[in-house]
Amino acid sequence: MSTGRTGRKNQQLQVIVVGGGASGMMAAIAAGRKGAAVTVLERNPRIGKKLLATGNGRCNFTNINTEAACYQGTNPRFVYGALVGFGMEETINFFEKLGIAHKVEEQGKVFPMSDQASSVLDVLMYELQELGVQIICDAYVQKIKKPNGAKGCFSVEIANGNVLAADKVILATGGKAMPTSGSDGNGYKLAEGLGHKVTPVFPGLVQLMLVGDFFAQIQGVKLVGTVELLRHGRTVAQDRGDLLFANYGISGPPVLQISRKAGELLQREETPFVKINLLDTFSREELTKLLQTRFKNNPGKTVEFSLVGLLNKRLIRVILKEAGITDLRVPAGSLSTQECAQIAALLTDWRFKVRGTKGWQSAQVTAGGVDTAEINPQTMESKIVPGLYFTGEILDIDGQCGGYNLQWAWSSGYVAGQHAAGEAGS
Repeated sequence: MSTGRTGRKNQQLQVIVVGGGASGMMAAIAAGRKGAAVTVLERNPRIGKKLLATGNGRCNFTNINTEAACYQGTNPRFVYGALVGFGMEETINFFEKLGIAHKVEEQGKVFPMSDQASSVLDVLMYELQELGVQIICDAYVQKIKKPNGAKGCFSVEIANGNVLAADKVILATGGKAMPTSGSDGNGYKLAEGLGHKVTPVFPGLVQLMLVGDFFAQIQGVKLVGTVELLRHGRTVAQDRGDLLFANYGISGPPVLQISRKAGELLQREETPFVKINLLDTFSREELTKLLQTRFKNNPGKTVEFSLVGLLNKRLIRVILKEAGITDLRVPAGSLSTQECAQIAALLTDWRFKVRGTKGWQSAQVTAGGVDTAEINPQTMESKIVPGLYFTGEILDIDGQCGGYNLQWAWSSGYVAGQHAAGEAGS
């Protein structure tokens, strides 16, 4: 740990990056490559902690389908500037040159050939070292000041009492998701202290908690189906894939994809509903006929046993009771057409009131953040405080699940680092 105030090395531009996550490391590399003297301040004992958890430890570091439509926020179009400046292709080439061979998997997800997030962190750390970037860990930044009239002069105060000087500061602190990684929202306080507005933040890419008294019975049941988010009965978000029931409600990649919109509605004190189609390869009419055929072929079987082989066994009792079939031992052949239609309706349109989302510990990303209206989208520089830059999750931008949030980290980090260091002679 260095002490005291940083000295100026041969009048190099001094850039401090607050946060050693994905966007912070990229910003440091971009600034270092342009000749700036860069210092990274990381609150954890080491940098890149959150990166190691991405992609279930495999690091889904971008997606070949990246475009502005993959992002959300008050103004999603804000991402255009950074994506044009440093997009998916540039990201893949950047990491290839660092040694990361890549492969493309389902839905355009890009992973390192090694299937190890640690390899991505390793090559980033190597590049930082090669560029002479100073990394100070266990450094919790508690205040950033820029005296009025002081051109290009910031003072960055660390909790241990040290004060560092910088010409440019890049805030790459992340949001509030995964607090065990060090993301506690401190960056928002730093931004507000410098005059920036922060829009309401809430968990994104997170599981949904639903109203129902039977979820403990079906906890752990997994299936492929379609999930929709409804507002006033109309679909506002939809996705398909692996769904997983839990004691609180439902999880799985499709649920994470629609959770951002659910959180947004909950923030507005609205009540969204979830619609689940458990057997989405059938229409309701087709499923009604299928049930009638199954029941007629084995009329003596109980209605409960008649669904074995079609539905997960742990779902059957819950589904039948929810469909109004109270006697589960009634002979299947005795069910009316209407009762078959009731079961089919539930299997294709099972609705739940959303009572909330899981918390920050479960969230993969933060929705909301520093207001992008106050940031130059071409440079990531503050319109309020010259020389102050923002990258990654601290901004009011969040992406879909599938590598898009890391791509935003790389894009915004690279652009911020380039422009922060690009004015060395000005």
